[in-house]
Amino acid sequence: MNSYFLLVLLWLSSSFVYAQHGNSLKEKPTVHFSGFLDVYYVYDFNEPLEKERQPFLFNHNRHNQIHLNMGLAKIGLNHSNYRANLALHTGTYSIDNYADESGLLKNLFEANLGLSLSKKQYLWLDGGVFASHIGFESAISSDNWTLTRSLLAENSPYYLTGVRLNYIPSHRLEMMGLILNGWQRIQGIKGNTLPSFGTQIQFRPSEKATFNWSTFIGTDDPDISRRMRYFNHFFGQISFTEKFGFIAGFDIGIQQKIKNSSEYHYWYSPVLIGQYVIHRNWKTAIRAEYYQDEFGIIIPTSSTNGFKTTGLSFNLDYSPSDHIICRLEARWLNSRDNILASSNGLTNHHYFIATSIALKFGPYP
Repeated sequence: MNSYFLLVLLWLSSSFVYAQHGNSLKEKPTVHFSGFLDVYYVYDFNEPLEKERQPFLFNHNRHNQIHLNMGLAKIGLNHSNYRANLALHTGTYSIDNYADESGLLKNLFEANLGLSLSKKQYLWLDGGVFASHIGFESAISSDNWTLTRSLLAENSPYYLTGVRLNYIPSHRLEMMGLILNGWQRIQGIKGNTLPSFGTQIQFRPSEKATFNWSTFIGTDDPDISRRMRYFNHFFGQISFTEKFGFIAGFDIGIQQKIKNSSEYHYWYSPVLIGQYVIHRNWKTAIRAEYYQDEFGIIIPTSSTNGFKTTGLSFNLDYSPSDHIICRLEARWLNSRDNILASSNGLTNHHYFIATSIALKFGPYP
């Protein structure tokens, strides 16, 4: 994305804000500090020889080591007319998931500035690096129902760079439009002049239900070989009782076979997660999932049938306080072909046990 376009857009917005709010800009902003630590140990029964257990996983992805998945520190600025966030992180998550970024950008979790375009704060314009609008699982493990992320979440954007216009007409409805540098990019793709786009509609008919539809339209190629990508993410989250909740998610995407082609390759992934609250301090969750990327768009393989993998996992969580969570997960993956790393080469099955202790403090994450 052209940086001059972003600067002009933010300047025009700030002028609009001043005209709308006038003297209210004299209000003093509030500053808050927050952080997150996630220390983990995974025993992978495949005993892979490489540093990363599997190339399609980006969290808790080391075998037989006590490691830091994420250490995050954030400072935030809030005002009725503007907001700003800066967060830095380190750990194996940043090493694995930011491999395409260079230098200090690998440690940039969040850096954005937002402006309110309405007196009642129902319309915001934000620019910079921010969390993706795609998915119900974030990079903050303690916010998710399972310790490790679904295949669906691991292979869609965790972060994005660009500008977003967020419209919240009521507590039940939120809509967003985005102009982006690309599919999980801080720096744009060299040789690409086409921005990417995204949308989100989230509807909450009650406090117990949320329904979401997010999209991405763009390319992950330079202009010379540009293949357009169209992606949709859906999820519904429902709390049937105070103890039992359910999430159903589905991703589907298509991408042109070659530039200007009318033929497309596709990938898709359904996932189901159920959570049960055993006690105020104890929770458990079960996940069933499937990921198919036959043509290697998102997960390249050397297999004839591509990536076709089923997964099951079981979680047990203990939270002695609101700030600490101790987690145990057993997970099984099974692929149609031998594409999963092990000490004996490639195999079609994958078993591991993961444990984690995570601490978060402050109003965010």
